[in-house]
Amino acid sequence: MLTDSGPGPDPGPTPASEDLLRRLAPQVLGALVRRYGHFDAAEDAVQEALIAAARQWPGEGRPANPRGWLIRVASRRLTDQLRSEDARRRREETAAALTPRDEFVGPPPGESRAPAEDDTLALLFLCCHAELPPAGRIALTLRAVGGLSTAEIARALLVPEATMAQRISRAKRRIKASGAPFGIRPDGPEGSAGSAGSEGSAERLADVLHVLYLIFNEGYTATSGHDLQRADLAAEAIRLTRAVHARLPADGEVAGLLALMLLTDARRAARTTPDGDLIPLAEQDRTRWDRAAVTEGVALVSDALTRAPLGPYQLRAAIAAVHDEAASDADTDWAEILALYELLIRLVPGPVERLGHAVAVAMVHGPRRALALLADLDGDARMAGHHRLEAVRAHLLEMAGDRAAARAAYAKAAGLTLSVPERRYLRLRAARLAD
Repeated sequence: MLTDSGPGPDPGPTPASEDLLRRLAPQVLGALVRRYGHFDAAEDAVQEALIAAARQWPGEGRPANPRGWLIRVASRRLTDQLRSEDARRRREETAAALTPRDEFVGPPPGESRAPAEDDTLALLFLCCHAELPPAGRIALTLRAVGGLSTAEIARALLVPEATMAQRISRAKRRIKASGAPFGIRPDGPEGSAGSAGSEGSAERLADVLHVLYLIFNEGYTATSGHDLQRADLAAEAIRLTRAVHARLPADGEVAGLLALMLLTDARRAARTTPDGDLIPLAEQDRTRWDRAAVTEGVALVSDALTRAPLGPYQLRAAIAAVHDEAASDADTDWAEILALYELLIRLVPGPVERLGHAVAVAMVHGPRRALALLADLDGDARMAGHHRLEAVRAHLLEMAGDRAAARAAYAKAAGLTLSVPERRYLRLRAARLAD
């Protein structure tokens, strides 16, 4: 706060500015990679521009065109770096190979104006290039497009943080060495992923969808921090998925993923109290759900299920639709949800899917049968140290009437999560079971 005695300490960026910078970062990176190439160096330049903005904007005011400001600053940083490394020739060769758009032709380095088009989607497909192994594609995209930290990505993918750091570094080196072109090439003449022309294109699209799904999940339920949700990440994932759907309207899995996001995000306003405490699905005020999003999501998944090959995102969206169409928790058709989970775990027998299946089994056949299913997950290394397994176990034990064991499981789950709202909720559940 300014006073008559002087400017006072730097107030730092506001939460609104931080959200804006996080949202603009992949757009700025995409613009730089399109013009200059040099993915790794461009990412460093973008980070420097973000730091400059965080320092300057609070005192000098936000520029009229924040994105253009960031692109100009990052471009200057990058060209200075390339010049100091005597890399102008390599930059020009890469720029020529990237076939830049007209809006980037003409202005000299340091005076470049912002491109008229958002390059985030093109950046997304570049990060999912076939030259990279699947794990590297996902990790790099979450870092460059999702703006997630290495620790957040490691938690989302259930791998050690050191392993994830190495994976991201290797992916950056591979992108640099490959000379991969910057652009979007998943669609064929009919706008269908199936017409992309190669198995590699289909695999690349699958990675794009997986990354968007992970970005959305991190936005909907943050793996760490004081807030349960990061609405900016969820909104960006929905925006990018809409863009992919617009290019590939005939692809059932793209439609399924968009439907899943809309049906899930529709509950966002009802998930927390005014103080930010978590409200579980069964206790949410369903009048606060976004009915327009529910209607759009149901229409998308219903259409996809009737005309496209069955896929995991369509099944997940169908499960979400059953929840969203129920007037109350008591009206939920758990038998239908269980049948959908049975199909899902045949296609994707992963630990998260099997955990959801166990909950559905409990609601249809009772908690004891579901607890037996959790025993199989105890030996899955991907779930080691993950709080969701213990949280589900605690819920099932509470349903079974084993209060002492449920309390211990809730406490264990609370100790494993890095999310403050989830930790508070789990500790509260444990406290309610105290003798």
